[in-house]
Amino acid sequence: MRDDTPGARYMAYHDREDASPDPELTLVGHGTPAGEYLRRFWHGIALASELGDLPLAIRILDEDLVLFRDLSGRLGLLRKHCAHRRASLEYGRVEERGIRCCYHGWLYDIDGTLLEAPAEPRNSPLYRTVCQGAYPVREYKGLVFAYMGPPDLLPEFPVFDTFDVPGVEMVPYTCSFPCNWLQVTENGVDPVHSMFLHTLVNGPQFSENWGILGDVSYHENDQSVYCTITRRVGDNLWFRVQENLLPNMTQSGAVHEMDGTHIRYFGRNTFFRWCLPVDDCTTKVVAWACFGDRADPARYNNPADIERLEQGELFDRPAVERQRNPGDYEAMVSLGPIVVHGKEHLATSDKGVTRFRRRLRRDVRALGQGREPRQPTDGGPGPIPTWSGDTILRIPAVAGEDDAVQAKEKLARVVSVLSEGDRLRGPERDTFITSRLRQLEAELSETQRLSA
Repeated sequence: MRDDTPGARYMAYHDREDASPDPELTLVGHGTPAGEYLRRFWHGIALASELGDLPLAIRILDEDLVLFRDLSGRLGLLRKHCAHRRASLEYGRVEERGIRCCYHGWLYDIDGTLLEAPAEPRNSPLYRTVCQGAYPVREYKGLVFAYMGPPDLLPEFPVFDTFDVPGVEMVPYTCSFPCNWLQVTENGVDPVHSMFLHTLVNGPQFSENWGILGDVSYHENDQSVYCTITRRVGDNLWFRVQENLLPNMTQSGAVHEMDGTHIRYFGRNTFFRWCLPVDDCTTKVVAWACFGDRADPARYNNPADIERLEQGELFDRPAVERQRNPGDYEAMVSLGPIVVHGKEHLATSDKGVTRFRRRLRRDVRALGQGREPRQPTDGGPGPIPTWSGDTILRIPAVAGEDDAVQAKEKLARVVSVLSEGDRLRGPERDTFITSRLRQLEAELSETQRLSA
């Protein structure tokens, strides 16, 4: 019962703002629990197109680095400050083999080996004792990736099934958020916000059917925390899967013109992204936007719409417009530079966020006890199977039956098909799942017809 006595409300004076962020999950510097955990994985760090003839200064996981492509085409990622007198290699000269410091001409290979110290004798002990800090990097489909953990634990580079979907074009892009990596990552396992932020509160930013309060369930497996959303749209059942792949990768189904009205068998991603911590209070999203018949329409494939695709609206908007029609950017950034978990009041709709944090905390603590985290490539040969995307089947409701209960049963059948497909890989898996979903639709539609 509400207390209506004087002074029982207007409690801001007593609601102190002195709680602290969660240091176990939000801090990313060298030696921090989450920082060490994140360093065990490959991360997208930049666009390959950002690399020209000059070094690129870049900050990742609270470390200042330079990224470059030497004249033989090899990629290097070195500590920003030269091991000699600490001049910045941002002003270095890219050469046939490595990068040369502008100050005294020391030349470093891409692995940090000191190749030349021109003012020193060739037999100088410097060649045995000095090594510039460096990290392994590789280029893949227009993105540059880095591994920043212990070199003796270098994991296999993970290739997921959504990296090569027939008929889907992947376009690299980046965008930045002035807030902590965790609050950007968690957005991917919170589908309820799509119903309100993107539809019911601010008006449709995608389509009106995103506001249907469908059935939402949360799950996890060896490599991800994911959610399923089931909506009834006329005679169709719209099944959507969104995945947060550990530690900081998210992928989600189509956005533009996706409203559940058109049949779709195992539609795939609108994006695959890494929520890369720049430092504790800044996140850089490094991603591919996906276009094609099983993703978003190809006509949205231009730089402006790639930005809209990421967050539902353009980033650079007047303040009044952002207030009148806020999107994910405004919501996530308004949480503060680092959201204080102790000030939240989590509800049943936050089960995905709660589960994701719990899973992260478990893995971070396991590493602190000497147990290395599971790698995405530990599950067998690639490409690594995932479930994210949209399946829309024509399965009319049956009069006199509880449609919500029936929808749950149909979702279980769809999930069973996805699970069965995981024994296969690549195009064979894709073809199997698509075919089985067609068969399932026909079977369920016929059962519904006979029951009517």
